[in-house]
Amino acid sequence: MMRGGMGNMQKMMKQMQKMQKDMAKAQEELAEKTVEGTAGGGMVTVIVNGQKELVEVSIKEEVVDPEDIEMLQDLVLAATNDALKKIDDLTNETMGQFTKGMNLPGMF
Repeated sequence: MMRGGMGNMQKMMKQMQKMQKDMAKAQEELAEKTVEGTAGGGMVTVIVNGQKELVEVSIKEEVVDPEDIEMLQDLVLAATNDALKKIDDLTNETMGQFTKGMNLPGMF
């Protein structure tokens, strides 16, 4: 009776270890991905990597108005938030496959 229980335990541990490896690999791959966030119809574009680091900011000349710095700041903010939301979605999508059916609240 007991032996079957131990075998299942070992099998579960193996599955957990495999899952941890797969998760680590998925996280590494995510870290290398980049997404683009835009605002003002592409006037401001930012690129964020999977580690939520801003790697590039591009601003079209025609949107630079010394009289209206606030609008430019808002566009940069909006583009950055757009990119960060996309990374969050990508992360949830990628990592979600591991937590489905596992019922572990608060893993991410």
